[in-house]
Amino acid sequence: MPTPAIPVWRPSCARLVCLDGFVPYARGSQPPPASALIWPAKDPGDILDYQLDIDAAVAGNEGDSIATLDVGISPNAAGDLQLVRSSADGLSAVLWLEAGQAGTTYSVTVAIGTANGRTIQRTVLLPVVALASIVSPPDALQIAGGAPIVDQNGNPVLTF
Repeated sequence: MPTPAIPVWRPSCARLVCLDGFVPYARGSQPPPASALIWPAKDPGDILDYQLDIDAAVAGNEGDSIATLDVGISPNAAGDLQLVRSSADGLSAVLWLEAGQAGTTYSVTVAIGTANGRTIQRTVLLPVVALASIVSPPDALQIAGGAPIVDQNGNPVLTF
């Protein structure tokens, strides 16, 4: 008798941010400034999974894993970005996010506790853009269907 196949859910790699490795610096030298972590833009109507991979932070400590997650979102008023649920997939924190005000870039701060007692906290920026109703400027590059090509922040790429 056949049994139904249960699909295995895997987080999308399209919205994955990875931490850089920890690199030692010579005494007296200054490390370069850290670049901001940014997820791709979302539409206010989207409910999507976003990942933060901490593998580089626990490199060399096989067996460590995410034990706890604490997520804070700023700004946080009515209609702003909301956390639907969170989970861990190995060394990736997976956050399901919904809503948000178009034109706002949110700061999503994720505090992670590992099974071996490490604490890692990072803030990832998430721009919210009205992607479902983008009006293309006359000098914007467009795909074959007429939709504008946008950068990582949801802004149309313009011709010169």
